[in-house]
Amino acid sequence: MSARLKNPLFWLALVAIGLAITVHVIGWPSFLTFTHLKAHRQEILAFVAEHYALSAAAYVALYIFVVAMSLPSAVLLTLTGGFLFGAVAGTILTVVGATAGAALVFLLARALAGDTLIDRFGATGQKLVREIRANAWSYLLVLRLVPLFPFFLVNIVPAFAGVRLSTFVLTTFFGIMPGTAVYSMSGAGLGSILDRGETISFSAIMTPEILAALIGLAGLSLAMIPVRRRFSRAAEDKQAREAGETQPVREHSH
Repeated sequence: MSARLKNPLFWLALVAIGLAITVHVIGWPSFLTFTHLKAHRQEILAFVAEHYALSAAAYVALYIFVVAMSLPSAVLLTLTGGFLFGAVAGTILTVVGATAGAALVFLLARALAGDTLIDRFGATGQKLVREIRANAWSYLLVLRLVPLFPFFLVNIVPAFAGVRLSTFVLTTFFGIMPGTAVYSMSGAGLGSILDRGETISFSAIMTPEILAALIGLAGLSLAMIPVRRRFSRAAEDKQAREAGETQPVREHSH
Protein backbone atom coordinates (compact mmCIF):
# COMPACT_ATOMS: atom_id res chain seq x y z
CA MET A 1 0.00 0.00 0.00
CA SER A 2 1.54 3.29 -1.10
CA ALA A 3 2.13 6.19 1.27
CA ARG A 4 -0.45 8.23 -0.62
CA LEU A 5 -3.18 5.65 0.02
CA LYS A 6 -2.31 5.71 3.72
CA ASN A 7 -2.84 9.47 3.85
CA PRO A 8 -6.33 10.29 5.23
CA LEU A 9 -6.36 13.50 3.17
CA PHE A 10 -6.22 11.38 -0.01
CA TRP A 11 -9.50 9.67 0.85
CA LEU A 12 -11.01 12.93 2.06
CA ALA A 13 -10.12 14.43 -1.32
CA LEU A 14 -11.97 11.64 -3.12
CA VAL A 15 -15.01 12.15 -0.88
CA ALA A 16 -14.88 15.91 -1.53
CA ILE A 17 -14.78 15.34 -5.30
CA GLY A 18 -17.77 13.02 -5.11
CA LEU A 19 -19.68 15.47 -2.93
CA ALA A 20 -18.85 18.36 -5.27
CA ILE A 21 -20.12 16.40 -8.28
CA THR A 22 -23.30 15.52 -6.39
CA VAL A 23 -23.96 19.14 -5.40
CA HIS A 24 -23.36 20.35 -8.97
CA VAL A 25 -25.73 17.70 -10.37
CA ILE A 26 -28.48 18.32 -7.81
CA GLY A 27 -28.15 22.07 -8.07
CA TRP A 28 -27.69 24.97 -5.69
CA PRO A 29 -30.30 25.08 -2.88
CA SER A 30 -33.09 27.54 -3.62
CA PHE A 31 -32.84 29.15 -0.18
CA LEU A 32 -29.39 30.48 -1.07
CA THR A 33 -30.58 32.99 -3.65
CA PHE A 34 -31.32 36.71 -3.82
CA THR A 35 -35.01 35.86 -4.18
CA HIS A 36 -35.07 34.02 -0.86
CA LEU A 37 -32.98 36.72 0.80
CA LYS A 38 -35.39 39.40 -0.37
CA ALA A 39 -38.45 37.46 0.81
CA HIS A 40 -37.07 36.60 4.26
CA ARG A 41 -34.53 39.33 4.96
CA GLN A 42 -36.33 40.67 8.04
CA GLU A 43 -36.37 37.24 9.70
CA ILE A 44 -32.74 36.65 8.72
CA LEU A 45 -31.60 40.05 10.00
CA ALA A 46 -33.49 39.49 13.25
CA PHE A 47 -31.84 36.09 13.72
CA VAL A 48 -28.37 37.54 13.06
CA ALA A 49 -28.99 40.34 15.55
CA GLU A 50 -30.10 37.87 18.22
CA HIS A 51 -27.48 35.18 17.50
CA TYR A 52 -24.58 37.15 16.07
CA ALA A 53 -21.72 34.80 17.00
CA LEU A 54 -23.62 31.72 15.81
CA SER A 55 -24.59 33.47 12.57
CA ALA A 56 -21.00 34.57 11.94
CA ALA A 57 -19.68 31.04 12.55
CA ALA A 58 -22.36 29.55 10.28
CA TYR A 59 -21.53 32.06 7.55
CA VAL A 60 -17.81 31.20 7.69
CA ALA A 61 -18.61 27.47 7.64
CA LEU A 62 -20.92 27.92 4.65
CA TYR A 63 -18.25 29.91 2.82
CA ILE A 64 -15.69 27.18 3.47
CA PHE A 65 -18.13 24.65 2.01
CA VAL A 66 -18.84 26.78 -1.07
CA VAL A 67 -15.14 27.27 -1.80
CA ALA A 68 -14.25 23.64 -1.12
CA MET A 69 -17.04 22.44 -3.42
CA SER A 70 -16.17 25.08 -6.05
CA LEU A 71 -19.78 26.27 -6.18
CA PRO A 72 -20.52 29.36 -8.29
CA SER A 73 -21.98 31.30 -5.40
CA ALA A 74 -19.02 33.11 -3.85
CA VAL A 75 -20.11 36.53 -5.12
CA LEU A 76 -23.65 36.00 -3.79
CA LEU A 77 -22.32 34.94 -0.39
CA THR A 78 -19.88 37.85 -0.20
CA LEU A 79 -22.67 40.32 -0.92
CA THR A 80 -24.85 38.59 1.66
CA GLY A 81 -22.04 38.80 4.20
CA GLY A 82 -21.83 42.55 3.71
CA PHE A 83 -25.60 42.82 3.96
CA LEU A 84 -25.86 40.79 7.18
CA PHE A 85 -22.71 41.84 9.04
CA GLY A 86 -21.73 45.17 7.50
CA ALA A 87 -18.83 46.07 5.24
CA VAL A 88 -15.98 45.60 7.75
CA ALA A 89 -17.18 42.48 9.58
CA GLY A 90 -18.47 41.03 6.31
CA THR A 91 -15.06 41.46 4.69
CA ILE A 92 -13.24 39.84 7.61
CA LEU A 93 -15.61 36.87 7.85
CA THR A 94 -15.54 36.32 4.09
CA VAL A 95 -11.75 36.48 3.88
CA VAL A 96 -11.44 34.00 6.75
CA GLY A 97 -13.94 31.59 5.21
CA ALA A 98 -12.54 31.87 1.69
CA THR A 99 -8.95 31.42 2.89
CA ALA A 100 -9.85 28.39 5.01
CA GLY A 101 -11.78 26.84 2.12
CA ALA A 102 -8.94 27.52 -0.30
CA ALA A 103 -6.41 26.01 2.12
CA LEU A 104 -8.57 22.89 2.39
CA VAL A 105 -8.68 22.53 -1.41
CA PHE A 106 -4.92 23.13 -1.53
CA LEU A 107 -4.22 20.35 0.99
CA LEU A 108 -6.63 17.92 -0.67
CA ALA A 109 -5.16 18.62 -4.12
CA ARG A 110 -1.65 18.01 -2.80
CA ALA A 111 -2.73 14.75 -1.13
CA LEU A 112 -4.53 13.59 -4.28
CA ALA A 113 -1.67 14.49 -6.64
CA GLY A 114 1.12 13.10 -4.48
CA ASP A 115 4.76 14.11 -4.56
CA THR A 116 5.46 12.52 -7.93
CA LEU A 117 3.25 14.79 -10.05
CA ILE A 118 5.98 17.39 -10.57
CA ASP A 119 8.24 14.72 -12.08
CA ARG A 120 5.68 14.24 -14.86
CA PHE A 121 5.69 17.87 -15.98
CA GLY A 122 8.73 17.53 -18.24
CA ALA A 123 11.64 19.94 -18.50
CA THR A 124 9.52 22.95 -19.48
CA GLY A 125 6.93 22.27 -16.81
CA GLN A 126 9.55 21.80 -14.11
CA LYS A 127 11.19 25.08 -15.11
CA LEU A 128 7.82 26.82 -14.75
CA VAL A 129 7.32 25.15 -11.36
CA ARG A 130 10.71 26.42 -10.17
CA GLU A 131 9.79 29.92 -11.32
CA ILE A 132 6.48 29.79 -9.45
CA ARG A 133 8.20 28.54 -6.31
CA ALA A 134 10.92 31.18 -6.45
CA ASN A 135 8.40 34.02 -6.86
CA ALA A 136 5.34 32.47 -5.24
CA TRP A 137 4.40 35.62 -3.32
CA SER A 138 4.28 37.81 -6.42
CA TYR A 139 2.54 35.33 -8.71
CA LEU A 140 -0.10 34.26 -6.19
CA LEU A 141 -0.88 37.84 -5.19
CA VAL A 142 -1.45 38.68 -8.87
CA LEU A 143 -3.78 35.70 -9.30
CA ARG A 144 -5.73 36.69 -6.20
CA LEU A 145 -5.87 40.44 -6.77
CA VAL A 146 -7.23 40.27 -10.31
CA PRO A 147 -10.67 38.54 -10.21
CA LEU A 148 -10.30 37.17 -13.72
CA PHE A 149 -8.94 33.73 -12.88
CA PRO A 150 -11.09 30.82 -11.63
CA PHE A 151 -10.74 30.66 -7.84
CA PHE A 152 -10.66 26.85 -7.88
CA LEU A 153 -7.82 26.77 -10.41
CA VAL A 154 -5.74 29.18 -8.34
CA ASN A 155 -6.27 26.87 -5.37
CA ILE A 156 -4.94 23.69 -6.99
CA VAL A 157 -2.12 24.93 -9.27
CA PRO A 158 0.09 26.09 -6.36
CA ALA A 159 -0.47 22.71 -4.69
CA PHE A 160 0.75 20.90 -7.80
CA ALA A 161 3.72 23.29 -8.02
CA GLY A 162 4.82 22.52 -4.47
CA VAL A 163 4.22 25.99 -3.03
CA ARG A 164 4.44 26.10 0.76
CA LEU A 165 1.13 26.11 2.63
CA SER A 166 2.09 29.20 4.66
CA THR A 167 2.84 31.17 1.48
CA PHE A 168 -0.42 30.03 -0.10
CA VAL A 169 -2.50 30.97 2.96
CA LEU A 170 -0.95 34.41 3.42
CA THR A 171 -1.15 35.39 -0.26
CA THR A 172 -4.75 34.20 -0.40
CA PHE A 173 -5.71 36.10 2.76
CA PHE A 174 -4.20 39.41 1.69
CA GLY A 175 -4.73 38.95 -2.05
CA ILE A 176 -8.51 38.51 -1.90
CA MET A 177 -9.02 41.25 0.68
CA PRO A 178 -9.34 44.25 -1.72
CA GLY A 179 -11.87 42.57 -4.00
CA THR A 180 -13.77 41.14 -1.05
CA ALA A 181 -14.01 44.60 0.51
CA VAL A 182 -15.54 45.95 -2.71
CA TYR A 183 -18.25 43.27 -2.74
CA SER A 184 -18.88 43.56 1.01
CA MET A 185 -19.36 47.32 0.75
CA SER A 186 -21.79 46.73 -2.10
CA GLY A 187 -23.58 44.12 0.00
CA ALA A 188 -23.91 46.58 2.89
CA GLY A 189 -26.15 48.66 0.62
CA LEU A 190 -28.07 45.65 -0.64
CA GLY A 191 -31.23 46.54 1.31
CA SER A 192 -32.04 49.61 -0.78
CA ILE A 193 -31.33 47.68 -3.98
CA LEU A 194 -33.71 44.90 -2.95
CA ASP A 195 -36.35 47.50 -2.07
CA ARG A 196 -36.18 48.88 -5.61
CA GLY A 197 -36.44 45.39 -7.06
CA GLU A 198 -33.12 45.76 -8.87
CA THR A 199 -30.56 43.04 -9.46
CA ILE A 200 -26.84 43.17 -8.85
CA SER A 201 -24.46 42.25 -11.63
CA PHE A 202 -20.70 41.76 -11.70
CA SER A 203 -20.28 44.71 -14.08
CA ALA A 204 -22.24 47.01 -11.77
CA ILE A 205 -19.94 46.26 -8.83
CA MET A 206 -16.60 45.69 -10.53
CA THR A 207 -16.48 49.02 -12.35
CA PRO A 208 -13.60 49.86 -14.71
CA GLU A 209 -12.10 52.11 -12.04
CA ILE A 210 -12.11 49.39 -9.37
CA LEU A 211 -10.84 46.77 -11.81
CA ALA A 212 -8.06 49.13 -12.90
CA ALA A 213 -7.05 49.63 -9.26
CA LEU A 214 -6.88 45.87 -8.68
CA ILE A 215 -4.88 45.37 -11.87
CA GLY A 216 -2.55 48.14 -10.71
CA LEU A 217 -1.95 46.30 -7.42
CA ALA A 218 -1.32 43.12 -9.38
CA GLY A 219 1.13 45.00 -11.61
CA LEU A 220 3.07 46.12 -8.55
CA SER A 221 3.31 42.51 -7.42
CA LEU A 222 4.67 41.47 -10.81
CA ALA A 223 7.11 44.38 -10.83
CA MET A 224 8.65 43.03 -7.63
CA ILE A 225 9.82 39.85 -9.38
CA PRO A 226 12.82 41.37 -11.26
CA VAL A 227 13.65 43.48 -8.21
CA ARG A 228 13.75 40.40 -6.00
CA ARG A 229 15.84 38.56 -8.60
CA ARG A 230 18.36 41.39 -8.66
CA PHE A 231 18.67 41.48 -4.87
CA SER A 232 18.88 37.69 -4.78
CA ARG A 233 21.74 37.65 -7.30
CA ALA A 234 23.50 40.45 -5.43
CA ALA A 235 23.23 38.49 -2.17
CA GLU A 236 24.56 35.34 -3.84
CA ASP A 237 27.50 37.26 -5.34
CA LYS A 238 28.29 38.78 -1.94
CA GLN A 239 28.24 35.36 -0.28
CA ALA A 240 30.51 33.98 -2.99
CA ARG A 241 33.00 36.83 -2.51
CA GLU A 242 32.96 36.42 1.27
CA ALA A 243 33.49 32.69 0.91
CA GLY A 244 36.48 33.35 -1.36
CA GLU A 245 37.99 35.85 1.06
CA THR A 246 37.66 33.53 4.06
CA GLN A 247 39.12 30.53 2.24
CA PRO A 248 42.44 29.58 3.97
CA VAL A 249 45.60 30.27 2.00
CA ARG A 250 47.93 27.32 1.64
CA GLU A 251 51.63 27.80 2.26
CA HIS A 252 53.91 26.68 -0.53
CA SER A 253 57.25 25.15 0.37
CA HIS A 254 60.32 26.25 -1.57
